[in-house]
Amino acid sequence: MRKNAKRVVSYVLTTALSLATVFSPGSGFESSTAKAATTPARVSVHDPSVAVSKEGTYYVFGSHIDAAKSTDLINWKTFTNGYAKTNNQLYGNLSQNLKKSFAWAGENDSDSKGGFSVWAPDVFWNKDYVNTDGTKGAYMIYFCTSSTAIRSVISYAVSQNIEGPYTFVDTLVYSGFTKTDQKDGNSNINKNYKNTNIQTLINNGTLKDGVNSEWFTGNNYNNAYGPNAIDPTVFEDKDGKLWMTYGSWSGGIYILELDKTTGKVIYPGKNSKTADGRVVDEYFGTKIAGGFRKSGEGPYILYDKDSDYYYLYVSYEGLAQNGGYNMRLFRSKSPDGPYTDAAGHNAVLTNAGQSHKDIGIKVMGNYKLPYLDRAYKAPGHNSALIDSKDNSRYLIYHTRFERRDETHEVRVHQQFLNEEGWPVTAPYENKGDKISATGYSNDDIIGEYAFVDHGTQNDAASIIKTKTVTLQSNGTITGGVTGTWAKKDGTYYMNATISGVKYSGVFFLQTAENTSAKTMTFSAIGTNNHTIWGVKKPISLQAGATTLYVGGNTGKTTKLSVSGVSGKAHSITYKSSKKKVVSVNKSGKLTAKKKGTATITAVVKVGEVTKTLTKKIKVKKASIKIKKKKKSLKKGKSYTYKAKAYGIKKSSLKWSSSKKSVLTITKKGKAKAKKPGKATVKVSYKKIKSTVKVTVKKK
Repeated sequence: MRKNAKRVVSYVLTTALSLATVFSPGSGFESSTAKAATTPARVSVHDPSVAVSKEGTYYVFGSHIDAAKSTDLINWKTFTNGYAKTNNQLYGNLSQNLKKSFAWAGENDSDSKGGFSVWAPDVFWNKDYVNTDGTKGAYMIYFCTSSTAIRSVISYAVSQNIEGPYTFVDTLVYSGFTKTDQKDGNSNINKNYKNTNIQTLINNGTLKDGVNSEWFTGNNYNNAYGPNAIDPTVFEDKDGKLWMTYGSWSGGIYILELDKTTGKVIYPGKNSKTADGRVVDEYFGTKIAGGFRKSGEGPYILYDKDSDYYYLYVSYEGLAQNGGYNMRLFRSKSPDGPYTDAAGHNAVLTNAGQSHKDIGIKVMGNYKLPYLDRAYKAPGHNSALIDSKDNSRYLIYHTRFERRDETHEVRVHQQFLNEEGWPVTAPYENKGDKISATGYSNDDIIGEYAFVDHGTQNDAASIIKTKTVTLQSNGTITGGVTGTWAKKDGTYYMNATISGVKYSGVFFLQTAENTSAKTMTFSAIGTNNHTIWGVKKPISLQAGATTLYVGGNTGKTTKLSVSGVSGKAHSITYKSSKKKVVSVNKSGKLTAKKKGTATITAVVKVGEVTKTLTKKIKVKKASIKIKKKKKSLKKGKSYTYKAKAYGIKKSSLKWSSSKKSVLTITKKGKAKAKKPGKATVKVSYKKIKSTVKVTVKKK
């Protein structure tokens, strides 16, 4: 988590009820037995890192000492008390327990003046850790404290209870240090590297190459090379070794091996290069992503035995609602890299001028899907889980929303390996649905979809445009994008080719958010690093307009359409409840007859399924209204009147004045006061009119 201009505030949001409809699998039809569905219990934990207790309870730990737990990865409950100074749920006496960390950054210092900055922890059970009493096994929390977004330190603590309190052990990696004595603004901390653990490591022979000149530019910290020591996460490789990856912007993402029995870092000790030319720093470790002050933070690595790959997640851009936060994905056969994306790009940047926009599979960005009441924005700083209970895969992240400022919440999405060995992320949050191991029928799949291509752009405030596409029965894709699609019989795998790019993914019948509706979805990753999503559209009746007009010269007719049936054989029959108010023909064209309200019914048949849909249509008399009735003008002054026309073309409106010697008016409604007196301004179409009485006064 990179320090934002505004401190992130956590919110715990109350649960709510949302009316929902149930659909038969893949059909898009609502069930008559639809009931109200309960929205999951939500929590706000920024930078959520997932952990599982020995008892099988799921936890997320995040910045600002926020954390929550769940028994089902759906409903969450917080249990921490934030920055409480005493009896802190995770750290006991906060200032006392973390005093060694705070001696470098994060307490009443610089941009943390008057408060704390304890960020982005990671918790796990280490069965090999040797406690002070000689027993083995402890929950370990790796966390960071930070000031100025450069001066930071990673530390760790241990506990026998996953919910704490944790006992501080030591600091591990420092950043933002200088060659000489220096202080930041509003800070009393001397940044000289000798005030970190570096000098001790040199003295005891751990850092054999001594002070590395690359750490500095002049006397200052070289943060184009060195990392920001925040966002630590820990994982075990397939051989049982323990590793910690960390970093944010600055010099990129690094990785270090840990001693499983002590939790301490095994520093490389010498400066070198990997076989593929990446930096190995004696202190910071091996660089695995980013660099040159480009965005990239919140690294998370997960080993998947089914694919035999290590997956690296990193979040790009700024974490604010309009900051463009988005998750990227890479993989490697080795825990310390090299990590590459679907296009074959290395995650490590090679020079300061290199753009990283197209580097890394974009997992998701800002998007809006059917059933969501608002768009998701700035989703990021994720963790991931392969549940040992059933081998299910999950992506856990925080997201902000349009029209909710900086409010954020945790979301959990299911993931599935595609045929290329990449984890693809389901479009909707986890509701406990199980993917069909034998796949889905063509009838379940064929139809209209809301389609999102997450691209590789770093979006900032913009929301990715949702298009409509149809998966046709002949294996073509039509509509907003064109191409071909196929499913692999007996599996849930899907493949598509769009604009010459190959995509590999899965079909998944899942419950949509905020409802109990089940709908067919697909998610796939392309060789261009794009993630594409599709959500099958429900069968619904739309009208070009729900209010028609009589007596004017426009707005008398409109067209009905039924969505969600494209690509399938179907029939539609229309009927009006009041033909004297609104008539409807076989193709769904509506014609207004007289003032009133009518209900239009559409009977839709798809195969053996019949659905009745309705739409209320109002008919009003055409009318005109002058928007702002200015009632007085001074002699010689001008004013332009504007009118709102309902059922009448604006080009048909006629402006006039009852006394041209007092006030004149043009065809476009611009009035000119000529002499003192009174006149009536009128705008009309045939017998329909709107007027305003105007008094012209002396100058």
